[in-house]
Amino acid sequence: MEYGLLGEKLGHSFSPQLHRALAGYDYRLLPTPREEVEELFRRRDFRGLNVTIPYKQTVIPLCDEIDPRASAIGAVNTVVNRGGRLTGYNTDIDGLIYLAKRAGVDMAGKKVVILGSGGTSRTAQAAARELGAVEIVVVSRRGEDNYETLPRHADAGVLINTTPVGMYPGCGEAPVEISLFPRLTGVLDVVYNPLRTALLMGAEERGIPASCGLPMLAAQAWRAAELFTGEDIPESRLEAAHADLLRQVRNVVLIGMPGCGKSTVGRALARRLGKEFLDLDQLVVEEARKSIPAIFAQEGEEAFRAMESRIVRRAGGRTGCVISTGGGVVTRRENYAPLHQNGVLVHLTRSLDLLPKAGRPVSQRTDPAALWRQREGLYRAFADAEADNNGPLEATLEQIEKELNAL
Repeated sequence: MEYGLLGEKLGHSFSPQLHRALAGYDYRLLPTPREEVEELFRRRDFRGLNVTIPYKQTVIPLCDEIDPRASAIGAVNTVVNRGGRLTGYNTDIDGLIYLAKRAGVDMAGKKVVILGSGGTSRTAQAAARELGAVEIVVVSRRGEDNYETLPRHADAGVLINTTPVGMYPGCGEAPVEISLFPRLTGVLDVVYNPLRTALLMGAEERGIPASCGLPMLAAQAWRAAELFTGEDIPESRLEAAHADLLRQVRNVVLIGMPGCGKSTVGRALARRLGKEFLDLDQLVVEEARKSIPAIFAQEGEEAFRAMESRIVRRAGGRTGCVISTGGGVVTRRENYAPLHQNGVLVHLTRSLDLLPKAGRPVSQRTDPAALWRQREGLYRAFADAEADNNGPLEATLEQIEKELNAL
């Protein structure tokens, strides 16, 4: 065996994909019971390993040498076999440093508040020190610096979340209120599912540079690949691998007027991008076991909107999908965050005189021009991009792909 990822239980992992993109070698997942880890290291029949939870401390005494950075952090996530001699490294710190620089988050001379006190927190502390933080505060549930005493750290310049709060399926949760820190110039969250946690969306609303942990995941693999191969791998290859991964996991969410073609375009776009297609109106129908006109007639629009919002929350937590929404999804602001957390929202436009009304209760009772006047600002506020759907389907798909590639 050449290279692999060692862990106790490994479900879906992006590691093989990243390492193939970065260096092209054979890379396997190695789910291994704890009692077999020592035997694996005794055999040494590998060229290199990445190590994940819960073995980052377990492997330290099994190595012949530990890199000073890994020793200081107290965790090894990369092991290189050089002629039978095993050296342990920590490339998570390289990943976090790259994450900060890529996001434009400068820690030099600043107070850095780190949420969480586990292994990733120790990595963040080491990175903050290397990047010149003047003060580092570690916040945990207990101890002198805890979540009750946060107001005394309101002068923080950078906030780093190393806890799992906000991670799927706990989407929408935030470990702290970002308004507690009025002087922030950067926010980093090691969580990457969802791509935008509630914490990051709070930073985004305030125009604060911020990033999820996906670039960190890619960059730690990049540094590990360099250690495995002994070669310098250009940063451009890292960026390409990260971009491919981002395209794979992010959703494309279509919003727009009733009848503008979201379902038709969505199905074709999903086939084109190799993604799963979700039609939120169809999911509402399946849950209610009745048509949308029947829901409106029997239960009213508010009941429909409440059901739609429940479906939005579930669908928005998924990744790698093309999602077609109902025309009125933008009328509830609460729908924005679930759709935005993993998605690029594309406003699909079409001439009002081409919009059908059949089977659409709101369109049947409201003039299209009046409905457009009510919703135009809402569509613009939700959207990250816009695509015209007045021409051939192929032209619409090409335009959407162009917009996605530009983001």
